[in-house]
Amino acid sequence: MFVFRRFRIRTWEMGLLFRDGEFQRLLPAGTHWHFDPLHRLQVDIVSQREPCLTHEKLDLIIRSGALAGHAAVLDLQDTQRALVWIDNRFSHMLPPGQYAYWTGVRQVRVEVVDAGSVRFEHQHLRSIIRSPLAARLLEICTVQRDRVGVLFIDGRCTDLLQPGEYAFWKGAGEVKVVEVDLRESILDVAGQDIMTADKVTLRINAVVTWKVIDARRMLSQTDDARQSLYRDTQLVLRGVVSSRELDGFLADRDGISKELMEGVRGRAAALGVEVTAVGIRDVILPGDMKELMNKVTEARKAAEANLIARREETAAIRSQANTAKLLADSPALMRLRELETLEKIAATGKLNVVLGDKGLIERVTTML
Repeated sequence: MFVFRRFRIRTWEMGLLFRDGEFQRLLPAGTHWHFDPLHRLQVDIVSQREPCLTHEKLDLIIRSGALAGHAAVLDLQDTQRALVWIDNRFSHMLPPGQYAYWTGVRQVRVEVVDAGSVRFEHQHLRSIIRSPLAARLLEICTVQRDRVGVLFIDGRCTDLLQPGEYAFWKGAGEVKVVEVDLRESILDVAGQDIMTADKVTLRINAVVTWKVIDARRMLSQTDDARQSLYRDTQLVLRGVVSSRELDGFLADRDGISKELMEGVRGRAAALGVEVTAVGIRDVILPGDMKELMNKVTEARKAAEANLIARREETAAIRSQANTAKLLADSPALMRLRELETLEKIAATGKLNVVLGDKGLIERVTTML
């Protein structure tokens, strides 16, 4: 019958000595002989190459104080979490509970953090949130480029988050992050049937260019900024068009766009939105009104053409009258005009003159 028992502990191992189920002490590397005739001793050999000490009686081992100098001991409360680095590389995150990590074989560093505040911030956040246990302990969100995140905690807006990754402790509060696009957007206000002051119904298509400048105000003032801006633009457009007659509306498109811009911009500012441009893209007349306008345009153009013809005819007659007056006042000019006329006639190569008056014959002969 053997009354001595031998326990061999390798250099990377540690022995846990129990007597009648009660933890006694640690057994370091080496060979250990123990007198145990009644087989009341038990040695559990664990590897220190696995930094975390896992044992069903870990609480007893920790309470004994035997791990001092051999392991990092953690007793995390409900508002605490731990970050574990092994060999200078982040390994995992720990929830509340008791833990022990061997420090003899592997380089282990443990950082206890406060989980009382909802938001978790750390200089190595990107590495931490990619660890296996991160998704169990953290709510992770990403704010995309060209956007801003509005942070709500327990229903209250608390902060604005720039593009990047963020983490929040689960169970610490109700967290919601709403992303708001900060880029310019185009809003079409199409198919608006509006009656002018002289009772002509027009179908108008307008376009609004806008962007968010105060995301917090926008979310607190309206649940749908695009729909609110659409409604405000619609109301301002109706007010501007209905106050003008058709001719005035068609003649002052730029003025109407300016007035529309001022009205919409004032309403949008209250929503945390900046309107950069407002314009009327299309104006569609009713079929009968379009035909009537075409007739008016045709008549106007015909009248303009007739006026131009009469103006040119008047100018020609005035020019002839001036020429006749000059010729009457200057016989020399008259003689030159006669010679020019005869030169043109002689250039044809044939001249037939039929005269019946004797005096006229003598004058023409004299000229020739």
